[in-house]
Amino acid sequence: MRLSDAERQDALEVLEEHVRTGRLDLDEYDDRSAKVTAAKRVSDLVPLFDDLPSPRPGVLLAAPVTSAPGVPDTSSAPGRWLSASAVPIAAVVAIALFFLTRGTFLVFLLPIGVALALGARGRRR
Repeated sequence: MRLSDAERQDALEVLEEHVRTGRLDLDEYDDRSAKVTAAKRVSDLVPLFDDLPSPRPGVLLAAPVTSAPGVPDTSSAPGRWLSASAVPIAAVVAIALFFLTRGTFLVFLLPIGVALALGARGRRR
């Protein structure tokens, strides 16, 4: 998600608070404030506040941030495991079916179909 000017200003004010409380010195503040000013996306702010306690900019509190734009959110462990394992599992099933059906090559369409379905599901998010 792209940052607005107001969100950048909020992040700068939070950095100023950390300077006032002694968590950042002026050199660190200068470096981080330049990066906040140049930030284009919310994910650009995350490393600037990772090592600082509260307060945090509101934009970092509002929603989870993905590290790369366009990457589907697979935050649940079972969902992530299933997504990562579906195509290899389908390939093993296809090999087993190949031998059980005595050489029907159409069973190898199964892993291709699973890969296409997962790709379509990822694009919808």
